[in-house]
Amino acid sequence: MLRGIRTIMVFVDDPEAAARWWGDIFVSEVKLDINGTAVYAWLDLDGLEFGFHQASPKANPHGGSTVPYWPVEDLNTERKRLLDAGCIHHRGPLDVEPGRRICQLVDPFGTIFGLDGP
Repeated sequence: MLRGIRTIMVFVDDPEAAARWWGDIFVSEVKLDINGTAVYAWLDLDGLEFGFHQASPKANPHGGSTVPYWPVEDLNTERKRLLDAGCIHHRGPLDVEPGRRICQLVDPFGTIFGLDGP
């Protein structure tokens, strides 16, 4: 039985750099698992593992992951903060129902993600 999401993994060229950037955004410690030249880096966000794995054209290409949406209290404020931190606009903001808006941004490492909030 599926019970909820435990891990979101995205595929990037530099997993450690991506994790450190997101660690600054979330004010969260970066954890590293280094196996030879392979690096898996992740953040523990209240029990959700937000992980960064090396992209590979054959096994795990860019864009080969789902788009995570982070809930926010104020979409405009958080969107501006992330744009100022180096993200670029991708889609939206869109009104999806009364009092709820979403948008998508791209982080400096090519990961598309969304914001969901009022």
